[in-house]
Amino acid sequence: MLVPQWFIEAKRDGKEHAEADLRAWVRGVTDGSLPDYQIAAWLMAVCLRGMTPRETATLTDAMMRSGECLAWDLPRPTADKHSTGGVGDKISLPLAPLCAAMGLAVPMISGRGLGLTGGTLDKLESLPGFDTRLGVADFRRIVGSVGCCLIGQTDSLAPADRRLYALRDVTGTVPSIPLITASIMSKKLAEGAHTLLFDVKCGSGAFMRTFADARALAESLLETGRRLGRTCRALVTDMNQPLGRTVGNALEVAESVDVLNGKGPWDVRALTIEEAAWMAHAAGLCADLGAARERARETLDSGAAYAVFREMVAAQGGDPDAPLPQAGARVEVPAPRAGWVAHVDAEAIGRVALGLGAGRRAVTDTPDPAAGVDALLGQGERVEAGAPLCVLCAADGATAHAQLDAARAAFALSDEPPPPRRLILETL
Repeated sequence: MLVPQWFIEAKRDGKEHAEADLRAWVRGVTDGSLPDYQIAAWLMAVCLRGMTPRETATLTDAMMRSGECLAWDLPRPTADKHSTGGVGDKISLPLAPLCAAMGLAVPMISGRGLGLTGGTLDKLESLPGFDTRLGVADFRRIVGSVGCCLIGQTDSLAPADRRLYALRDVTGTVPSIPLITASIMSKKLAEGAHTLLFDVKCGSGAFMRTFADARALAESLLETGRRLGRTCRALVTDMNQPLGRTVGNALEVAESVDVLNGKGPWDVRALTIEEAAWMAHAAGLCADLGAARERARETLDSGAAYAVFREMVAAQGGDPDAPLPQAGARVEVPAPRAGWVAHVDAEAIGRVALGLGAGRRAVTDTPDPAAGVDALLGQGERVEAGAPLCVLCAADGATAHAQLDAARAAFALSDEPPPPRRLILETL
């Protein structure tokens, strides 16, 4: 029988938990028999003492099994992707329909934005009528008929994670790689996709600021997936600068549609193609990465991925032809001098977008779907004095003008062209 106090003391003293004890602990988290104060004490012990790969995998498996686990019987391989989030990271929006158009089934359970990192669900809900709160039955039906479906976490999937995450958020125990790994993996494993790709963001606009921390998280995710029998790959990608030319929910949807039509900014297009290629290759759809990349490019440029996107939007209650929300005010940010854009600070742009109303400071906040930063210049682009570095979108001019100085300060200009941006830092 598990004695909670002894269990907490064991981790406090740096000991490794027995598998049976960890599973009993997660059952207590799920059924409410463990009080918050004991769970919080254990979370802090884990944050300070860490967990072994075996413990992390056992915790993940127990959290996954705390609720319903989906299984898929489809004529196409299942694959999904998880990003740790960043400023302007809208890759899931074009990626899921692209992978579906290539022949994968993509059951994607996504999250909402908090702070600087935008949430996939918030972006999708800027499409009039789009429903991300579907139940499991509708989720299954749409994945089977369309090839992809993007929803939020249901009550029945990994309920232990919801309680643990809520406590981590208020007890200073979020930055623990074993706990992050178990939180991400338990939900992804419960949704049933056999192949998983992890996009671990690294830089000022990401949760993992340093390359070493991002790599450590990627390795933990891969090791846990391997121990639990899934095919996993990971990319460590740059988030020192925003992705694409837009930051903000409706703005990012519009940019995603451009990418799905074979256009869009080079970095969003490149990362979408690369992630689709890794997923298709890992799932056995393409013999090698080169062939997978070519297939992804052809599918994107043919319009087939956009057709799947439109079908998914309609299946989830949205109108793919409805106009997106528009900001009440658009204010240009003029360049102080001529030069080359040497750097755009992702964290600073994220804070500007938050000030414009595009994000959440607290879970209960409601973002303005039309707010954000548009027409962002990127590293290596030339700008003349007085020409716009970006455009601020807000409900009114006063809100936009209040962010002018902060937006201008996010751009570093140089007299010479900077080196090319390195988008993918490592593949694992």
